[in-house]
Formats: sequence, structure tokens, C-alpha cells
Amino acid sequence: MIIRIIHFCVIVAMVAAATYVYDIKFESTMQAERLAKVRSDIRRERDAVAALRAEWAALNAPSRLEALAKRHLPLKTTDARQFDQLAGLPERPKPPLFANEPDPIGALLSIEEEKDIPTGSTGRQGAQ
Repeated sequence: MIIRIIHFCVIVAMVAAATYVYDIKFESTMQAERLAKVRSDIRRERDAVAALRAEWAALNAPSRLEALAKRHLPLKTTDARQFDQLAGLPERPKPPLFANEPDPIGALLSIEEEKDIPTGSTGRQGAQ
């Protein structure tokens, strides 16, 4: 009688093990199919990127851009006499403050007492 119970337990364990192995095999097959799909998607995207790069290179070809510029832009060719020497440039503009006027930001920084500084904060006024 005990032998029959042991045989029955072994058969149940073998069926459970076979079911578990089948589940693992099925899951690994599904993962392999997903991996193959992702790889084909990556390959397709790389091909699309390569095609777009080739198209971009063709669109940015200097000869094509030159032809488009001649056709659509009213540009004239530059003449060597159009360039000037550095000495021919106008003088640099003077700063807006004169030497005898005080610097407004420097005046704010040089104020000794903190209560005289005009700021947007309300920390001290709200505390009083």
C-alpha cells in the first residue's frame, strides 16, 4: 500500500515537473520571438536612419545649395574692393556713463546701512 502511495506521489511530481519545464520552454520561445522582433525593428530603424543621412547629404551638397541660392536669392557677387581695412572701421562707442557721474550700482553697493538699500524684499519691514 505504501508503495502505491509513493508511486502516485512520484507520478504527480513528474507531471508537475513536466508542466513546469513546458512552461519554461514556452516562455523562452516567447522571449526569443520578442527578441527577434526587436532586432528586426532595430535593423529597420538603422536602415531608415542611413537613408535619411544619405538624403540629408544629398540635400546639403554644396553644388545644389549654390544653384538654389543663385535661383532664389538676389545676391550679387562680392568685389575685392568691398572689403575694408581694420583701421577704416568707426571708433568704438563711448560708455553711457561719464567720468564725473557716479555708478548707480556701485552707489547701491557702497551704502553702509542695510535699511537704506532699496530692494524688493519685505523681510525687515514685516518684522517691525
